[in-house]
Amino acid sequence: MSERTIRLDVPPDEGDPASYLRAASRRAVEQGAERVELLVGTTDGLLRRAAHRAGFLHEGVLRKGRTSALGSEDVHLYAVVAGDDHEGPAGFSHVMNAALPRTRVIAHALFRDTSDHVLLLEVSYKSDWELPGGIVEPHEPPRVGAEREVLEEIGLVRVLGQPLVVDWLPPYLGWDDAVEFIFDGGVLMPDEVAAIRLSDGEISSAHWMTATEAASRLSPLAARRLLWLDEVRPTTATYFEDGRPLG
Repeated sequence: MSERTIRLDVPPDEGDPASYLRAASRRAVEQGAERVELLVGTTDGLLRRAAHRAGFLHEGVLRKGRTSALGSEDVHLYAVVAGDDHEGPAGFSHVMNAALPRTRVIAHALFRDTSDHVLLLEVSYKSDWELPGGIVEPHEPPRVGAEREVLEEIGLVRVLGQPLVVDWLPPYLGWDDAVEFIFDGGVLMPDEVAAIRLSDGEISSAHWMTATEAASRLSPLAARRLLWLDEVRPTTATYFEDGRPLG
């Protein structure tokens, strides 16, 4: 920690931890601190709520960030930085936005050729193949994210249609849960297929396959979903969970 960073501890007998944290953090900033930190145990819900009320932003979890008589433990890291606006109309929103869960959004596009084959991409960083698309950037609409990824990965400018699937993905191979959109990319004509240019480094190759042929190349979740899409041929969005339509 730098000299301009202060780390607070709440006295165990403090009757109102939120008031204590609010006063102590303001005093530290007035005395020249640029940053005031607080470490909270992962099971200490009362102190976490006090930190929220005092205007501290949740910045993440420090693995084995604190040592006690019981050994090393994970702790939540909270902080106030000089200049933070706690009293304005957005103050509470900023605090809660930092504290509440966030779910990753993924957007892919389903393209077919005139022989009714599906376009799959073989990527350099994992064994499962995928539809064109990827992670949606912060504050980016999923459809726009899918269009951007299509341009980046295969070099085509496409205006995508309605989503065919909205799927909740459970945790998988170290990833947290996510929500995925699959948009209807339509049929690519032979000249459009010939115009495909793969992203250097990220995309190893592109393959046109039937859904049945593709299933063995996909994750189990993606295989279930693609086989359903191939059989049902939906024209409106269907809600999925874990690669299965609800209901």
